[in-house]
Amino acid sequence: MSFTVIIPARLKSSRLPDKPLADIGGKPMVVRVAERAAQCGASRIVIAVDDESVAVPCREAGFDVVLTSHACPTGTDRLAEAVEKIGLADDEIVVNLQGDEPLMPLDVIQNVAALLESRPDCAMATAAHTIHDTESFFNPNVVKVVLDERNTALTFSRAPIPWPRDHFRVTKDTLPEGFAPLHHLGLYAYRAGFLRRFPTLPQAPLEKLESLEQLRALYYGERIAVMVLDAALPAGVDTQEDLERVRRVFAEETKNR
Repeated sequence: MSFTVIIPARLKSSRLPDKPLADIGGKPMVVRVAERAAQCGASRIVIAVDDESVAVPCREAGFDVVLTSHACPTGTDRLAEAVEKIGLADDEIVVNLQGDEPLMPLDVIQNVAALLESRPDCAMATAAHTIHDTESFFNPNVVKVVLDERNTALTFSRAPIPWPRDHFRVTKDTLPEGFAPLHHLGLYAYRAGFLRRFPTLPQAPLEKLESLEQLRALYYGERIAVMVLDAALPAGVDTQEDLERVRRVFAEETKNR
């Protein structure tokens, strides 16, 4: 299987300034992400940046870099621009690995690409895992996905879906026994042709309401295959506390080598 990993790394971050350049064990975080991606069997690793200050250390580490516009309205638009610049064929598979995910398991990257390859009816593939507690189920920052019998996405929402009506008539303090709502995870594989098309599509009404880009794909008739994982993925880096946690993980890995 052949696939390309594109790592979008935007310099601006409201919660963690200059996030791609944050030091983890002597290297910028975005370089750590790329080094991990380089072990997953991808045919190509490309880092899509919006600032030359991020591009320089990536090139020095030996990675391909494309400079994308500051004006990209979404991460998917940035990916689309990168795909155009590196000239991928429409049928090639692209995995979007965020530049703040230095602990992403290698098998998950491989498997989401393999899932899309196995589903020619789909333009995208992504991942989810089961929600086990009411706090997560009712949290609007935990995006939910509902699937059909082939594990194709029916819809995504920040709302608690599906809604177990009879159980919640009695109590909302627990989830019903056997109920397995799914938390959608922000890892995607795309067909390059769909990425080229994405920026030409007007924002969908549901996408605007929910602030979820994947709803644009569904609105215009595209299908999204979903891989259901046994457990949550390691958390990415959004805050200084996240960064310190990841630094500890790398320090422990270095010590144990």
